[in-house]
Amino acid sequence: MTAAPAEAQEIQLTGPLAGAPAVRKLRLHRDGRFEVAPGASFTLLDEYRRTIMPGMRLTYHLTDWFGIGAWGGYGFQYNTGLTDELQRVAIDARDCTNRSFTKECQLTRVNLTRGDLTKDQLAQIQWVAAPQLTFVPFRGKLALFAELFVDTDVNFFAGYAAVGVKERKQCSENCANTFGLESRLAFAPTFGLGLNFYPSDFLGFGAEWRALPFAWNTSGFDNHGLGTDEAFPDNKVDDKDREFHFTSMVTVSLSIQFPTAIKTTE
Repeated sequence: MTAAPAEAQEIQLTGPLAGAPAVRKLRLHRDGRFEVAPGASFTLLDEYRRTIMPGMRLTYHLTDWFGIGAWGGYGFQYNTGLTDELQRVAIDARDCTNRSFTKECQLTRVNLTRGDLTKDQLAQIQWVAAPQLTFVPFRGKLALFAELFVDTDVNFFAGYAAVGVKERKQCSENCANTFGLESRLAFAPTFGLGLNFYPSDFLGFGAEWRALPFAWNTSGFDNHGLGTDEAFPDNKVDDKDREFHFTSMVTVSLSIQFPTAIKTTE
């Protein structure tokens, strides 16, 4: 038994819709426009200090699906519950003045300050500046209760960021008495995605998730440096003690597009 040959018929559209585009009067919220988007970012899954980062995104959109721009912000920190508990139990309630010979004092003398954790050893992100490329593969309308319709798009972005970090200052000797923070410049890739809404021709709002993976010593501890694999503490605090963290944050923003007049397709 042989199978019947497959056949296909080309369907040609005739009439007033022949040659018509798939979408008419498409509103181009990005094409040829400069976008200014002030906002605030909030770091996620922090161990010791959370960061709130007011900032801004600037983007020029060469087309409706591709743009070039930059994002940045300045950070303000507050403690997690773990930090407050460490300060209360491990530092404020610890008495090593007359008990320096005890095991707990010997084991923590390099890793725990006698003063304020946030001022002496816990790292923080001071600022971030990142040039980036933006891609917009999806756009459409979002309907609410079949009554309210708003233009919507999903964008992806990627770039390379300069990160201003404050970490515990490095020391190679007498680290038990060397506490305090110093600034350094780190570099990291950055990428993420956003969801944007446009209730008017030149105003919008949205939210995005951003990743900022890089190595830094968030705790100010002597984590590594000894042994062939440098996996053990060496009573020093230096770049060997930095650990990789997949730092991520959520940003909410308000966007303003210039020129304010919007383009539409035929």
